[in-house]
Amino acid sequence: MEDILSKEEVRKKFKSDFERGLKQGEAEARLETFGKNILNHEKKQNILIKFLKQFNDFMIIILIGAAAVSAAMAKIYGTGDYIESIIIIAIVVFNAIMGLVQENKAERSLEALKKMSAPVAKVIRDGKQNIIDTENVVPGDIVILEAGNYVPADCRIIESFNLKIDESSLTGETVPVLKDDKEANNSEEPNNMAYGATMITNGHAKAMVVKTGMETKVGKIAKIISEDEAPQTPIQRKLEEVRKKLRNSLLNNMWVNICDRSV
Repeated sequence: MEDILSKEEVRKKFKSDFERGLKQGEAEARLETFGKNILNHEKKQNILIKFLKQFNDFMIIILIGAAAVSAAMAKIYGTGDYIESIIIIAIVVFNAIMGLVQENKAERSLEALKKMSAPVAKVIRDGKQNIIDTENVVPGDIVILEAGNYVPADCRIIESFNLKIDESSLTGETVPVLKDDKEANNSEEPNNMAYGATMITNGHAKAMVVKTGMETKVGKIAKIISEDEAPQTPIQRKLEEVRKKLRNSLLNNMWVNICDRSV
């Protein structure tokens, strides 16, 4: 949205000053309103708890029950044939391990995103340049972007000089993108935004922060990773097919019984 607004419209929207930046008191008030500029995610669970959660599925519980019944029958009748029970338990445990691995991959992806945030940012407040913790950057802050630095949050570029940004963390594009402070027009896509967790590879710029924390592009990616369910393991897909077949079979039997009673 901010990329199609003029610089003056952006300034008015965030009630800031391109030269003097925010007043310190206003910045502190906005920090209370918008929260810290960090990527939030759920607290890590103990690996044992995560492993046990993999068994929290109706069909998995049925399989474990079937294995227990099979082992009990082998014990009662003295056959000593526990192969079937062992195979079932082995499959269930393997499925749990695969699910745990997928969860850990998602957590590592979140950690990688967090590491792409610079610890400090250069901002202009009360007309002076200050080095502050990146987590204290707020919408309306005027930030100085320089080669070698990570962009602290999503920003609208106000001034730029030969600015190039590596956006591979967001787009996968390995070639740095040339940015400018030009406003949108009908002939081309505006390229006047710098996004959090991307890296300045060349040039420098002055920009106004427009989104922080989980509202940034990288924040939305982190939210998808943390909230999206891990893909099903092969056995889970098979069990889901069995579940659907059992459900349809039960529904058909119920319908037949209803029809028989009505005749």
